[in-house]
Amino acid sequence: MSVNPQACLPADDPSDGHWFEGLADHLGAAYLRYSFTKGTVREVDSLIALLGLEPGMTLLDVGCGPGRHSHEFARRGVRVTGVDISERFIQLATAEAPDGATFQRADARALHFDGVFDAAISLCQGAFGLGGPAVDTDDPQLLQPDLAVLDGVRRALRPGGRFAFSAFSAYFQVANLEERDRFDAASGVNHERTEIRSEVGGSTEADLWTTCYTPRELRLLVERAGLEVTQIHSADTGTYRPLDPSITTPEFLVLGCRP
Repeated sequence: MSVNPQACLPADDPSDGHWFEGLADHLGAAYLRYSFTKGTVREVDSLIALLGLEPGMTLLDVGCGPGRHSHEFARRGVRVTGVDISERFIQLATAEAPDGATFQRADARALHFDGVFDAAISLCQGAFGLGGPAVDTDDPQLLQPDLAVLDGVRRALRPGGRFAFSAFSAYFQVANLEERDRFDAASGVNHERTEIRSEVGGSTEADLWTTCYTPRELRLLVERAGLEVTQIHSADTGTYRPLDPSITTPEFLVLGCRP
């Protein structure tokens, strides 16, 4: 299976397709075997503190995948709604859901919530940074997909509601290019051709596109979406312990609120 690069264009409905869907359908539960999924408890520990979350508060998990963060937040008494474009991931998240966590299939670029959440997250490139290749000549920097995600988050939050999302670092990506990477300097998109395995062990090649950012670009994009940035950290993968921005960590963690 090769993912179709033309399926990545912004869509108003999940049925219009997104390049990540085929990837997620193939991975299924095998997604949770990757090492980057093993720090969930410590990541939620940090995010609870950074977002000021308490039992009974409401949280939107944008691009929730199989629900690992949503499940852990719900175990802490937070009422979580998880959304993901992958039907397979939503099935997995729902099957293992503790009380207080609900899930629905939705396109993160077309969220329908209106001022109902105390906080929102989008982690591990769950939605933000997955626009695909820069093939739209009207949007050569591929800003619109990520702006659409941020706009949906803004509308979903109550005034004063807080958000946290991760974004891949352009600094780190350029400094650590591998032979299989193709980095587009004009758009900041890294294209990787890689092999992925399914939950039953079958392997296939797949295309991965990740939009990478600098802190300055992230601040400008977030403010353009009508949100307010409070801090941008380098993220300590597996803990989300905030660090000073650097060129040696793979992700940035952006914190802020809806004014």
